Amino acid sequence: MNRISPLAAPLVALHDRDQRGFASDNYAGVHPQVLEAIAVANGGHQTAYGDDVYSARLTSVLSERFGKPVEAYPVFNGTGANVVALRAACERWEAVVCTDSAHIHVDECGAPEAMGGVKLLVVPGVDGKLVPASLDTLGTRRGDEHTVQPRVVSITQATELGTVYTTEEIAAVVDAAHERNLLVHVDGSRLANAAAHLGVDIGAIVGATGVDLVSLGGTKNGMLMGEAVVALNPDAARGWKFVRKQSMQLASKMRFVSAQLLALYEGDLHLQTAGHANAMAARLADAVAGLPGLTLRPVQANAVFATLPIEVSLRLQERFHFYFWNETTGEVRWMCSWDTTPADVDAFAAAIRAELT
Repeated sequence: MNRISPLAAPLVALHDRDQRGFASDNYAGVHPQVLEAIAVANGGHQTAYGDDVYSARLTSVLSERFGKPVEAYPVFNGTGANVVALRAACERWEAVVCTDSAHIHVDECGAPEAMGGVKLLVVPGVDGKLVPASLDTLGTRRGDEHTVQPRVVSITQATELGTVYTTEEIAAVVDAAHERNLLVHVDGSRLANAAAHLGVDIGAIVGATGVDLVSLGGTKNGMLMGEAVVALNPDAARGWKFVRKQSMQLASKMRFVSAQLLALYEGDLHLQTAGHANAMAARLADAVAGLPGLTLRPVQANAVFATLPIEVSLRLQERFHFYFWNETTGEVRWMCSWDTTPADVDAFAAAIRAELT
């Protein structure tokens, strides 16, 4: 007698499909074109661990995108990408310079230091950005065996405060770093959002400015999971494959990560999705600007940073998901995603307006 397992029953959504929030661009689902790419890659067999046609195609596409031959190493997530990039670039006695608001410093639970064995040297940022003058203090004690030696300058684009480096600003950081024999790494989890804001492609931001290493984002911009470490400078690091495996970031069925990245970056989907998220953030900021008791930081990517009475935010959180950025000052962060709709924004803005007026 044939028995049908309960697991064979049709899957039913366990969540409220109408519930939307502004807590994180990771809350969004997967873009239909990315899902389609996964389905296409699912046909037949492919060699495991990155020796597949999709991963080979990804390297070719990113080389074209960045305007130079690159090596691409898909990984599971953004923290993993940063750890792999910084581990491969640094000896055990070397360090990474970043701002006090950098994602690797404030939002990765010490992973670069705990898992990568890489000390972070934190310098003050200006609106979330690292400026060349910050590197002037690194000239002391170079070669001194009693102190860690700086090796990499890491910048976040777009920054954790939602600001965007111009291409000229990145070029200036690169020039200042290279003059000091330092490499430049870009944490590009939201690189596409920065490119959409600047009206350029990602190649103009990192390929043309001389950046050495990039953690290329995907999950926050429509992918199911996955990012990639991209080496634009072949001399910037060594042992990539070994470091990725030892860091537990080597996907067995890597074709499914590479296929998603191809869906985003082979054409303009990465700019379309990021541009839409940026536009929704701008719409939200415009809708609440000038309300009594509310102040805004400048909005450049897909994040809106607002300061308003804490009790108001607590009441709003009963209906909408979002996080406090600074619970002491009452500053909150509202994130928009590739699938945020004008109706989502307008409903949230109306609730904010009702609370404040």
